[in-house]
Amino acid sequence: MIRMQYKEKAYHEQLSVSEITNACFEPGCQMVKCDPRNGKYMACCLLFRGDVVPKDINSAISVIKTKRTIQFVDWCPTGFKVGINYQPPTVVPNGDLAKLQRAVCMLSNTTAIQVRTSTELKEN
Repeated sequence: MIRMQYKEKAYHEQLSVSEITNACFEPGCQMVKCDPRNGKYMACCLLFRGDVVPKDINSAISVIKTKRTIQFVDWCPTGFKVGINYQPPTVVPNGDLAKLQRAVCMLSNTTAIQVRTSTELKEN
C-alpha cells in the first residue's frame, strides 16, 4: 500500500501514473470509511492532473483490468471515464500540501457502500 508521503519526501520521490492510479483503489486512500475490497465497482471516473500522458493512463487501467484484483460487477461494462488536465496541481504558498508533478482524483460507485450501510443498520 502506498502511504501518504511527507511533504519533504514528495519533492524528490515522484510517483508514476501507475502508482497513483493503483493508490486510488487502496482503502487508506478513500474518503469513505469502508473497505472497497468487500464489494465490486460499478463505475470509475479518474481525473488526472499534471505530467501525464494517455499512453501511461491506458497502461495503468489495462493492468488493473487484467490483474482482476479489483472486482467489477459482471452486468456492467468495466469502462473507465478518464479526464486529463495538463496543468500541474496547484498548492497554497506555505501550505501543508507538497508540490507534485501529477495527481489523480477518482469518483467511483461500489457495492462496498451497501455492505457498510447494512452493517450499520444491523448494529443499531
